[in-house]
Amino acid sequence: MKISTACDHGGLALKNAVVAYLESEGHEVCDFGTTTADSCDYPDFALQAAEALARGECDRAILVCTTGIGISIAANKVPGVRCALCNEPLSAKMTRLHNNANALALGGGFTGVNLALEIVRVFLETPFSEEEKHQRRIDKIAAIERKYMK
Repeated sequence: MKISTACDHGGLALKNAVVAYLESEGHEVCDFGTTTADSCDYPDFALQAAEALARGECDRAILVCTTGIGISIAANKVPGVRCALCNEPLSAKMTRLHNNANALALGGGFTGVNLALEIVRVFLETPFSEEEKHQRRIDKIAAIERKYMK
């Protein structure tokens, strides 16, 4: 699987651990930064990773900032991106099953490495359920995007 990653300075350490894990599992990683601990703005990096996902250049995205909140909000502004902030594996499983989320946000200041890697594993291994009711809801989200994101 080809996965885009991005972070700000607050998510750098966790993103680096996630990238190492992804590569060890045989995934191809497109890392959109940041690569230093210098203060920076998460929307700059989230946008690049989310656009690569939306263009189909990557299959999924994993984004990290201190809380995971800001970077998920930024990524969700890109049409076609469904980014979920997950703090434990069950949320990662459910967002794949029900929402077909294609991007995962993590909080580098809130989630330890071992837990984060388990969340990532579950997120990547869980398929979309393809149940009609869930697809109907995703289609309604896409309609909202078409209406407001012009």
